[in-house]
Amino acid sequence: MENTLVISMVGALINLSDINLIENALNSKKQELNLNGEIKWTKVTDNYLEKYIDMINLFFEFIKSGKIKVRIMFAQNAFVSDGLTKKQTDNEYSILYYFFLKDAFGLKYSNNTPFKSKVNFSYYLDDLPCSEEQKNALKNSMFRYNFELRQNNTEITEIVEIDSKKHVIQQCMDIILGSMNFKLNDFDKIKDEQTGKRSKRTIAKEKLYKVINKNIREIRKGFNVGVSTSNDNDVTNIWKHEYRHWNFISKYSHFDKTLTKKGNKKDNSK
Repeated sequence: MENTLVISMVGALINLSDINLIENALNSKKQELNLNGEIKWTKVTDNYLEKYIDMINLFFEFIKSGKIKVRIMFAQNAFVSDGLTKKQTDNEYSILYYFFLKDAFGLKYSNNTPFKSKVNFSYYLDDLPCSEEQKNALKNSMFRYNFELRQNNTEITEIVEIDSKKHVIQQCMDIILGSMNFKLNDFDKIKDEQTGKRSKRTIAKEKLYKVINKNIREIRKGFNVGVSTSNDNDVTNIWKHEYRHWNFISKYSHFDKTLTKKGNKKDNSK
């Protein structure tokens, strides 16, 4: 993947019967490590590195055991959408979020016994950087998706917004998402202009990213942070896999090299 600025989003899927178990374990670990406030990627420092490693290793234990499924979707800014109306351009983020909520977990493949049981899904969304109108449009679009899901006895029954400061699972996801943004945007290579060296904070974040990458590779050998995870010739694996990345590229777009960091360097050198 070329050095391209990206935007990304993350989600976790958990069975309702497992939520209390997972939250209690993660909150207990936070207390044990004296992490009293909200844990998040922006707070990672050299002093707190080992504590964050302990937290994220515990979170990945639940992923590896199948109790949590994680999906990350990212979009390269160098892929420029073609032929969008002004309304579509204004709503570009919420449209991207819609595709993530609709397709990243493969909900339509979730029910392998549709004639015996029903599968219901609730969405708990962290505060979205959208207007109220855009949020309502997003929710309405997801509920309309139920027309397709109900064919397989599956349904989205609830969509609510939450405050991640009160939810430790969302906080752990923020760490994973932050680490991927860190790597995909080459923030690990940033050096101080005066010293020519990377800061202790940058080095600490790189170490945490490597721990996260190692955990992912234990789930999936050959994992590549910058490409979509293969479904291994079985589309139902979009639902089955514990951890997946999705490099979202609209079929109505073109790649503009000048919007990559390499492209910008070439332009500046002219």
